[in-house]
Amino acid sequence: MAAATAPGDGGPLTGVRVVELAGIGPGPFAAMLLADLGADVVRVDRPGGTGLAIDPAYDVTNRNKRSVIVDLKSADGPARILDLAERADILIEGYRPGVAERLGVGPEACHARNPRLVYGRMTGWGQEGPLAPRAGHDIAYIAVTGTLGMIGKPDEPPAVPANLIGDYAGGSLYLVVGVLAALHHARATGTGQVVDAAIVDGAAHLAAMIHGMLAAGAWQDRRGANLFDGGSPYYGTYETADGEFMAVGALEQQFYDEFLSLLGLEDHAQAHKDITRWGELREAVAVRFRTRTRDEWTAVFEGSDACVAPVLSLREAPHHPHLAARGTFTEHAGINQPAPAPRFSVTPTAVRTGPARPGADTEHVARDWDVPRLLKDPDKDGD
Repeated sequence: MAAATAPGDGGPLTGVRVVELAGIGPGPFAAMLLADLGADVVRVDRPGGTGLAIDPAYDVTNRNKRSVIVDLKSADGPARILDLAERADILIEGYRPGVAERLGVGPEACHARNPRLVYGRMTGWGQEGPLAPRAGHDIAYIAVTGTLGMIGKPDEPPAVPANLIGDYAGGSLYLVVGVLAALHHARATGTGQVVDAAIVDGAAHLAAMIHGMLAAGAWQDRRGANLFDGGSPYYGTYETADGEFMAVGALEQQFYDEFLSLLGLEDHAQAHKDITRWGELREAVAVRFRTRTRDEWTAVFEGSDACVAPVLSLREAPHHPHLAARGTFTEHAGINQPAPAPRFSVTPTAVRTGPARPGADTEHVARDWDVPRLLKDPDKDGD
């Protein structure tokens, strides 16, 4: 496989240089998003590679990037990273607090070489606080923020939402917002800074509206008791005759009325705001949905404003007519994957290259970034 060339165009971040100190989870996803937007992202892998326990050719979070290998524990390792940091706009790392400093590539060392650098730190617990040095994963981070406890049925344990809310929504996306805001500041003032992106902070922040509703008495602090947490019978999922599911979100009165009309349950019109009738309504809706298959109900609600959609699997989603028409998914290097998002009218984005293979782009990066030290063999140089 040929090494990726430096991005020449495509995306609003064209010309922005990013160093990603390789890890797994939210850091790589954040770097992928920056790369999708056009940034030249150089992923620094460890000897032997760093990433998911799958063939690197399938790790789409490393698409649109280039990879070099640096052993940070070698005598020359930190210097190689600092050479890259000197020429970068953004650096992203996801180590536990203090690790980057011990390795010699912490914010102070990097800013000594490049005062304009935006240094993004991605962790679960954050850089400070009693749990900062402790290990953790997405589920623990969203558990303590109250986010996990909101999800699921009231008589069952909280439902695990994969690692989407913590790692990616509360972690990666907040890191990207943070480093881009700091980059704007750095370009205006010439001064870089450290961005402390903690999953606990982001996951808590995602629930800002709900905290306001809670304070106003419009949200009950328990699962399955609220308007859009599954407590309402017109905001949830229902099984169909073939064991599949339909998703219903008919919150507003006009959508609810259309939903009942298409379902054939007009006699339940007054149950919309009558909580005492919600149990009766839920059972009636459930019984009706079980009379037809998912595809049959999809046809019934097609073109309506009833806010009803089929629940599709990961393999089915790319074939949904709307997503197919928009090109929400794309195929590259034989892998069907989500296309870059969001979309731009002047600087369109694209999947330019497949997942970066560990170390495959060392020569190109050394040339493009003018970092000849990357090409040295520390074992032979004795540095």
